Amino acid sequence: MTIALVGMPGSGKSTVGRQLARHLGWRFVDSDQVIEQQIGCPIRLYFEQQGEAAFRDLEQRVVAELARQPGMVLATGGGTVLREANRQALQQHCVVIYLRSTPEELFRRLRHDTQRPLLQVADPLKRLRDLFRERDPLYREAARYVIETGRPSVPTLVNMILMQLELVGVLDPARPPVAAARGSAEH
Repeated sequence: MTIALVGMPGSGKSTVGRQLARHLGWRFVDSDQVIEQQIGCPIRLYFEQQGEAAFRDLEQRVVAELARQPGMVLATGGGTVLREANRQALQQHCVVIYLRSTPEELFRRLRHDTQRPLLQVADPLKRLRDLFRERDPLYREAARYVIETGRPSVPTLVNMILMQLELVGVLDPARPPVAAARGSAEH
């Protein structure tokens, strides 16, 4: 089984995904990092040079490949859900969780981030609201579960996800936590 996290840029997919994978003893994969390794440059540069369509084609191939690999927590790019083929691949092969953050929460988290091209605009909050309005229905369509990120800490979000997956029988609630099974040397 693979758990795929979808959501807006800045919603915590990579941060929560790493912690969730560590807790489960699974590997963590960020689809954007895989793409950057394949193209040998930052996505932003590839996007500027090759255009969005070329990037989305590459992203679709990577997501289709990653979604089929078991025993992983997969953090997807914020725009992955824009393509129907990506939504279908994730739904067919993964347990998809939408980390839902409001545009205002995202703005509060990202307002000082100079690395995200989507925020390098005159009105980043308006940009986030526009993206949210476009993408929220697609994230909801792709996801089996929606977790409101709000203000909880990363460990709280991980526990919320684990409890949800245990409640619906995706994970066995009797399994020992990885950290406890390995002892305290991992802290």
